[in-house]
Amino acid sequence: KRNEWTAMKASGISLYRLSAPLLIFSILVSLVSFQFDSTYVSWGMSMRGEIEKEYMKKKPRRRSKKTIKNFFMQQEETQHIAIRTYHSQSRKAEGITMITFAENLIQQRMDAKRMTWIDTLQSWAIYDYSLRNFDENGIEQHVQISKNDTLLNLKFAPNDITKGIKHPEELNFKELKARIEYLQNNGVDATRWVVQRHFKVAFAFTNLIVVLFGIPLVVMKPKSGMGFSVGTSFLVMFSYYAFIKFGQSLGINGVMDPMLSAWLGNIVFISGGLLLLFSVRK
Repeated sequence: KRNEWTAMKASGISLYRLSAPLLIFSILVSLVSFQFDSTYVSWGMSMRGEIEKEYMKKKPRRRSKKTIKNFFMQQEETQHIAIRTYHSQSRKAEGITMITFAENLIQQRMDAKRMTWIDTLQSWAIYDYSLRNFDENGIEQHVQISKNDTLLNLKFAPNDITKGIKHPEELNFKELKARIEYLQNNGVDATRWVVQRHFKVAFAFTNLIVVLFGIPLVVMKPKSGMGFSVGTSFLVMFSYYAFIKFGQSLGINGVMDPMLSAWLGNIVFISGGLLLLFSVRK
């Protein structure tokens, strides 16, 4: 505003020398931001989720998320249930796998294409399923395949599915890593969780991108004045946010590698910021 950069340049201070401490500071702020997000923001999101669940109990007419994908739950440490897709409004599920263990060995495995909750019977009806029993050595002993519907008491109801959800943003980095390993070990697709884990790290470096674009925009001082630089900064940040969300969706849908999709926005905008910084007259 008062031509400070002109005075510093006249005294022999280069833009790189001026930028170095700012860039180092932005990286340190990014690391602190990541730690803060992992410690406090995730905890806050988890608490908000718990409050919402408690509030939802008082208002049963209000629906939760309509479709739940790649849901996994464990009962009494001996029964693992994985559901590929669950529709909360119709109370129907697709791609169900239920594994029962005994002394750390698989005892029974049930796979069903579809499952529907029968409210009047307080039970699940499964369709087009296979049931496999294993002996004490874990060797398949008996197989039953049926395309007819069968009623099963699975010891859990639709409410157990909706209230048992904990979203990736509600977990810190260590919890996300543990959840991913747990899901993968039980044959559940954990792509969404892997993307979110990488995204937690990538998004923390927003501070670095702000500084990379901010320094050259301030130094260039176009004829249109400071308003142009401020407007351009806002445009860059909105574009960055839209870009990282786009990359995140590509990773979740399996179009792109989870790590690359989470870092795609950072790679593009950090590269753009460096090019802009190097192109400014020193």
